[in-house]
Amino acid sequence: MITTGSKWFFGLGFVSLVLAAAYGWTTGGNGFGPLTLGYKGAVGDHLGYGILVSGAIISVLLGFVVTAVRDAEAESVAQVAGTETVPAVTPAGTSYWPAVSAFGVALVVIGLVSSTPLLVFGLIALGIVLVEWTVQTWADHATGDPETNRRIRNRVMNPIEFPAAGALILGVVAVAFSRVFLTFSPEVTVWIGVGLTTVIVGVAFLIASRPRISSNVVVGVVVVAAIAIVAIGVAGAVNGAREFHEEEEGEEHVEEGALGLPGFAPAAEVAR
Repeated sequence: MITTGSKWFFGLGFVSLVLAAAYGWTTGGNGFGPLTLGYKGAVGDHLGYGILVSGAIISVLLGFVVTAVRDAEAESVAQVAGTETVPAVTPAGTSYWPAVSAFGVALVVIGLVSSTPLLVFGLIALGIVLVEWTVQTWADHATGDPETNRRIRNRVMNPIEFPAAGALILGVVAVAFSRVFLTFSPEVTVWIGVGLTTVIVGVAFLIASRPRISSNVVVGVVVVAAIAIVAIGVAGAVNGAREFHEEEEGEEHVEEGALGLPGFAPAAEVAR
């Protein structure tokens, strides 16, 4: 019997395969290449196609794993453990990964029609969601104490997610702002950069000055900021970059004199 969790992973794998085929055909693939992993034709852009296919394979494998463990069902755990009583199951904590996965899907869809960097960042976000959500689900059922489960999860993931999150955020911000800076004139981009920097520093200072601020408020601010940054980047990509014209240096036809200075006639002409 296919469990609820495995349905999600199998569905994600199927969607990833469909996206891989569509991406392959839209980036230069031909024939049955995107459907046969390049055996009967070209697959287009190898990087994006490979990431999508890898995500599909990982999702299907996780679906089989979740099916085998029966979504950590209490009765199945008791049967495997050989106990007569069903172990206590703690309710799962609040998860923000569905919202992040929707954000990643939006990046992938927008990147397919506008910009390749957005597509790559969207695929990276979906990969992060896949790993983080799986680890959180495992940690929520590790013990009967929610606080202990949280500590187990943080000890495993914090050394990985903090540097990765920082690098991903910087990359998305750099790509999104670069689309805007390439759209407007150099004078306007200076003021846009000053305004965006002021807003970011002001919001960060406001959050830091309130140590008792709710984590939900912080997450809401981050989500709104992420949506705004992606919207700005998409708007800049759709508008297109401004035209760059190389300055042509005019050639001065000034006769040089005997001393090699402008304005002095040659000695032969003076003698005439």
